[in-house]
Amino acid sequence: MKITKEMEINECLKMYPQTKRIFTKYNMGCLGCMGATAETIEIGALMHGLDINEILTELNKIIEEQKLN
Repeated sequence: MKITKEMEINECLKMYPQTKRIFTKYNMGCLGCMGATAETIEIGALMHGLDINEILTELNKIIEEQKLN
């Protein structure tokens, strides 16, 4: 399953725990806050002034790399 901007941050982390590295890289410190349970990846990126396409590329790359290993 591909990660999309509509996916909730918490849902992404539950499905793909390795994505925590990407959220941390972009200082999306909402991993432990209430926002992670209700916010989509897109909203989180917007609230942090980040490029959603760049984040999605990295998130999907990390899960693809995992599949290959």
